[in-house]
Amino acid sequence: MTTDASHPTDPWIPDEDTLAAVDRWLAYRVWHSRVPGAQVAVGVAGRVLLSRAYGFAELETRTPLTPQHLFRIASHSKTFTSTVVLKLVEQGRLGLEDAVAAHVPELADDYGAITVRELLEHTGGLLRDGRDADYWQAARAFPDRAELLELVRGGRKREPGELFAYSNLGFSVLGLVIEDVTGGSFFDACREFVTGPLGLDDTAAEYLPERAGDYAAGYTGLTVGTTRERLDHVDTRAMAAATGFTSTATDLVRYFAAHRMGDERLLTDRSKRLQQRKLNSGDPEKPDGPGYGLGMVHERVHDHLLVGHSGGYPGHITKTYCDPVTGLVVSVLTNATDGPATALATGVVRLLDRARQEREDHADRAVSPEALGRTGRYASRWGVLDLAALGGSLTAIFPAGWDPIEGSDRLMEESADRWLIAEGDGYGSVGEPVTFSADGLRYGGMSMARFDELPERGDVLA
Repeated sequence: MTTDASHPTDPWIPDEDTLAAVDRWLAYRVWHSRVPGAQVAVGVAGRVLLSRAYGFAELETRTPLTPQHLFRIASHSKTFTSTVVLKLVEQGRLGLEDAVAAHVPELADDYGAITVRELLEHTGGLLRDGRDADYWQAARAFPDRAELLELVRGGRKREPGELFAYSNLGFSVLGLVIEDVTGGSFFDACREFVTGPLGLDDTAAEYLPERAGDYAAGYTGLTVGTTRERLDHVDTRAMAAATGFTSTATDLVRYFAAHRMGDERLLTDRSKRLQQRKLNSGDPEKPDGPGYGLGMVHERVHDHLLVGHSGGYPGHITKTYCDPVTGLVVSVLTNATDGPATALATGVVRLLDRARQEREDHADRAVSPEALGRTGRYASRWGVLDLAALGGSLTAIFPAGWDPIEGSDRLMEESADRWLIAEGDGYGSVGEPVTFSADGLRYGGMSMARFDELPERGDVLA
């Protein structure tokens, strides 16, 4: 489905059966991927429809992850920074073409001609993280202001305005610009212009030591070993504007809801269009691929145009998609450096898009109460099958794969105990029956038993 201004003003709201299918798929994918935990929220137009957590907040104590646990959301911070910058522009206190030197005089000699706009769109030519970026590996603390400026002056790889080159240093400098304009701290500016007006009580521009016990622990990945190492949360100091933020999936849904067109609690629609417009492609060889605006990533999930951001902090990997027209927001926060946040968020969007398309194509179709009673998870020695009601249509999903729609089957109800595999992959069992019994079903002739409870996840413990 293509999202554009032709969509109706009233957004489509997923029904409870669709959300149950999303919940079921997420639970299995988190369990199957062996990521310690994942926190997920889904909303439409500011209304939080799903807020769930799967797995563990802390492996050592087997503490269950909850929707209330805090995460470090890393480069999501850039969306907050750009929002504050654009708010200051709206107020006439800052200009996008202002030279950085006007606000950070220490950079006047070699880097002062770089503009605020160029930093926002990552065309300032600065290095990504500096020539010594081992603060990302806890070899030393994140830089303070003086150390940040030293890293910035350590070299650049492009001329300003020449080419897109993602830079955490550039967005960190924007934090210094904000402090110069407001006369206060970056933390306070974000509270004044973003988190305060939206009532985001679990979101802040930096690590909150007074709430240390509320954070989900972060862990290394399983890329170079078979166990995970716990990583400490640290203050990002002068790099907060690029990577410091704390939040929850639910708060991120509320925050990105304010970036929907027509919602001017944070920015005017004109500013939001400027922020969300694709200006550069991440890969110049793929001009139709993901791109960047002013602090917002611009990408597609199949033909669904979305904005948002990802985040990579030591031990926490995160992703949020936002449809600025319909107001759909999907946010996924994971607590390991190999956390599949993007894959999980993409799968949720795929499920919701299928449900919406089914509802649009078959508005008069309804799943019978008897069929709803058959939905759920089934398993055999060959795999796992989810029977789901998506947008009023019966769908068979195979949750062992990351794309829940690829390879799925459309089902038709023939009687209380017999369905038909009506559409699907020709390598499967299209045209064959699904028959039910007291203890399970036969899908294309293969018997499968109910599989409602996932086994205990002792194997993921460090």
